[in-house]
Amino acid sequence: MEIDRPDVIAEVGAAFEAYERALVANDVEGILSFFAPRALRYGIADQQTGLEEQAEWRHAQGDLPPGRRLKDTDIQAYGVSTAIVTTLFGYPGSDVLGRQSQTWVRLPEGWRIVHAHVSEPLS
Repeated sequence: MEIDRPDVIAEVGAAFEAYERALVANDVEGILSFFAPRALRYGIADQQTGLEEQAEWRHAQGDLPPGRRLKDTDIQAYGVSTAIVTTLFGYPGSDVLGRQSQTWVRLPEGWRIVHAHVSEPLS
């Protein structure tokens, strides 16, 4: 298996940036479009399996706090069809950096998140 393919990293990087824009804009349909139908997402205090559960949860959430920033975003490619994205995220006025990881898989409809995990360190 060929790893760290620059072409895959660029493709997933573009998809991740578009996902992040949708997340910051609270564009629920846009966010959901990046997930595979059976994707599993672990949030800070929540869990969703599949798009139906995630749609219900996302529609109940408010906007993110303004000024979201990312740090140390890393994309690792494993072959031509799988990539892992990890990043730290934070907000103005807080020194706490949350953690976010996503597993992206190339499906017939394009790159989709099949697993996501969001957490914050315990204080």
